[in-house]
Amino acid sequence: IGRTAGERTIARLGARKLDTQKAAVLYDRRVSSGLLGALMSAISGPSIARGVSFLKESMDTQVFAKGVNVIDDPFRPLGMGSRSHDGEGLPVKETYLIEDGRLTEWLLNSPSARQLGLKPNGFSALGFGDPPGVTTSNLYLQAGEKTPAELMAQAGKGLLVTDMFGPSINPNTGDYSVGVAGFWFENGEIAYPVSEVTIAGDLPAIFARLIPASDLEFRGTRDAPSILVEDMSLAGI
Repeated sequence: IGRTAGERTIARLGARKLDTQKAAVLYDRRVSSGLLGALMSAISGPSIARGVSFLKESMDTQVFAKGVNVIDDPFRPLGMGSRSHDGEGLPVKETYLIEDGRLTEWLLNSPSARQLGLKPNGFSALGFGDPPGVTTSNLYLQAGEKTPAELMAQAGKGLLVTDMFGPSINPNTGDYSVGVAGFWFENGEIAYPVSEVTIAGDLPAIFARLIPASDLEFRGTRDAPSILVEDMSLAGI
């Protein structure tokens, strides 16, 4: 762990700033699960019931590209979020929240299900002294076919994001901005480290064109492979 941390620190020495431009962005798998967190908030039953989600009108529509699947697996052996029932004692099951790019489920507990005229579907979260919420168990974005290196070669040049700071998301519109650091790549190869860069865009467009890599690893309750999103707005100098 110490050697890895040292190597990452040394690789970041001499970081530069970027000119403001549009370019491809490859989210490293250490940070890519942040996009899953944004999706969870957008399909949360309480948010849908209050009408404060940019996906509130998107049920059964194509939100991601075809071939993209987001799955919640409560029965993964030794999974950190594995469970036999949700916070209200209701049964759980493996669920494709996004199937072939199409949104198929809200994350519902009993109160939000009643408000929406639906049935709770095993995503309730109950805390001590808190009102009921919703949560997933072992959520993951299914791996794609190409390695991160192949996606970098496909994009040609762009930004490999290895660190993110304080993402800002408008839940009503999906407007998204986040401070990042990482590495600029050209001709599919790492060129130099960069810092003090802001990525801006809107989540509906990001979801629609993201491409997952093949390097998925199961490490926690929310996992994703590296993710390529082309034509992102980068603000630098």
